[in-house]
Amino acid sequence: MSIFSKLFGSSGAASEEDNDKENNLSFPESNLSIDEQFIFNFKKNGGKFLYCENSDEVKEQFENILQENDWYESDVLCYETTLFDLLDENKLNYTKVSNPKFLFAGCENLIADEGSVLFSSKQIKQHKPNELPANIIVFAKTSQILAFKTDGLSAIKKKYERDYPTNITAIKYFEKAKEEDFTQYGSSAKNLYLLLLEDL
Repeated sequence: MSIFSKLFGSSGAASEEDNDKENNLSFPESNLSIDEQFIFNFKKNGGKFLYCENSDEVKEQFENILQENDWYESDVLCYETTLFDLLDENKLNYTKVSNPKFLFAGCENLIADEGSVLFSSKQIKQHKPNELPANIIVFAKTSQILAFKTDGLSAIKKKYERDYPTNITAIKYFEKAKEEDFTQYGSSAKNLYLLLLEDL
């Protein structure tokens, strides 16, 4: 049984709101598994986490996000052909988009120690984080969770032996800092939803 099944049970997807109890636990990070550490840090950074056991739950949770934000029939920034079917099913426009409501993308990896999402030009082309829409929906799999950013960079190097991507960047902040925080200087906070599919 996966760590996510233990945390959330087998009843299906779990959102941040559904898991206040789990969110309020203050585990010492050194005692957490990589998966638990990612969830803890991601949510601490303000990310919205939705665990999915299968592709049907991914579709259901994606539709819930659209409904929650009234994003049906909106323009969407998306560069990955593998994600187009989900957009087509929900009548979302991803061609010739000038003012997208959100970015829909996969990612290279999820980084546990800082709770960040690692992107490359394969997902976001040459856009800098501050040039991306304020709202982002990321589709990822549990096998993409790695301990450190250096592990993520090594995985990219191994995955793309010849067609090495450019513009490798991590997005870490998912809500505006309540107080001035010098660690966030130069970064733009994103409203980020993570659809995480169990594949281990």
